[in-house]
Amino acid sequence: MSTIDLRIRNASVVLSDGPRDLDILVDGGKITGVVPRTDPTVATEEIDATGLHVFPGLVDPHVHLGPNITYPQSAEDVARETQSAAAGGITTLIAYLMTPQPYEEVFPIAKAAMEADSAVDFGFHFCVVTRDQLESMPDYVRDLGVSSFKFFMNFRGDEGKYLDLPGNDDGFMFDLLEAAERNGAMLDPHAENIELVWRLRALGRPEGVNDLDAWNLGRPDYVEAEALHRLSFLAKVTGASVYAVHTTSGLSLDVLRQGQQSHPDLFVETCPHYLTLDINAPCGTYGKVNPPLRPRHDLDALWSAVADGLVDTIGSDHVPRHKSFKEKDIMTASAGFPGMQNLLPLLISEGYHKRNLPLERIAYLTSTRPAQLFGLYPKKGVIHVGSDADLTLVDLSGQADITAATQLSGAEYTPWEGWHVEGVVARTIRGGESTFANGAILPSATGKFLHREHSGRAALDAIA
Repeated sequence: MSTIDLRIRNASVVLSDGPRDLDILVDGGKITGVVPRTDPTVATEEIDATGLHVFPGLVDPHVHLGPNITYPQSAEDVARETQSAAAGGITTLIAYLMTPQPYEEVFPIAKAAMEADSAVDFGFHFCVVTRDQLESMPDYVRDLGVSSFKFFMNFRGDEGKYLDLPGNDDGFMFDLLEAAERNGAMLDPHAENIELVWRLRALGRPEGVNDLDAWNLGRPDYVEAEALHRLSFLAKVTGASVYAVHTTSGLSLDVLRQGQQSHPDLFVETCPHYLTLDINAPCGTYGKVNPPLRPRHDLDALWSAVADGLVDTIGSDHVPRHKSFKEKDIMTASAGFPGMQNLLPLLISEGYHKRNLPLERIAYLTSTRPAQLFGLYPKKGVIHVGSDADLTLVDLSGQADITAATQLSGAEYTPWEGWHVEGVVARTIRGGESTFANGAILPSATGKFLHREHSGRAALDAIA
């Protein structure tokens, strides 16, 4: 009998129908068996996973990297952020590149920076902000392996000027939707009606509310929901696959649920912060994000949608700007915060332990479904023979406190400061090699680029 590279013994393996007491066999970076513990196969290396649950390695579909979240260009942009991903059990991320420059010029720079210093596998989404970029979509899909594209519905007039992005309109978005449908791609729109925000901005800050509620009231739930309603209708008209990023509110969920009745290729993402933080969170300006944190009833509505299947994925929306950009008043502090390292521990603690969310549902939301929607399945997202040996070992009863000192991100803060979680990542394995174990990043933590030919409905049809 030949010897394989790795055997994970005594694990509770999280499969699609629930956890099973099995061993996992790995050779050549692939899963070669999910077998009974009595199986005689011999391995060069063995990991005793007694007391641990093994999830498919997490796929984070929503990450920002690089200077002012444009695109990664150096080790400083990549190393610490992707190490924070590995520490959180993430083995694959898809990062947004955001610039008016031609992506055929930007892509090689971003890819080289990630290949040099990433601790995880990676792909890219492109934010399409110019007509030239839109017309290049077939080349991006075919030649660069990028099949998902972001559009900022809120960047009209000079609203995107702080990121050097031009204004746009619904006509441009309609053309994007048509192009995505033609090319087997998917559109990932940031949905906010900025004209309603401008109206509220002119009225000034509401009195008698805290900072986070003031930010919420300046970009309320109907601002997001109206944009999603318009988007859902135009997606139906064009037949395009649409991925509603960072959904925040019960009102938006109602719109998306209604939209799916006539256009099923409307997919829903939310984020860990909308499931755990609300307008009364003690983090203050550290919790500023767009769309904003919402009242507690929206948080509860999101958990219900996570449980009942409306929500497809949970992405971190990781933003690594340094804490100095946050230590301002709520109107001038930058939006967004780091989240990759805490995504899974928060879902285990708040979802599994407190709300009885099944472990297989967590695995589906954080690994299987994003891999399916973004053209990575079954290479990623599942513990199957032939899949990449990307695995996340979790101690469900492990205890930890989230603090700035425990975070690997270069942002050097966390909006979850002082949170106590039950459920910790014990080990992360990418391609059969441990990248994180015993609380430390390992030298084997490297990553490779993932060419994605399809996203959305085209990706799902390729699986069938």
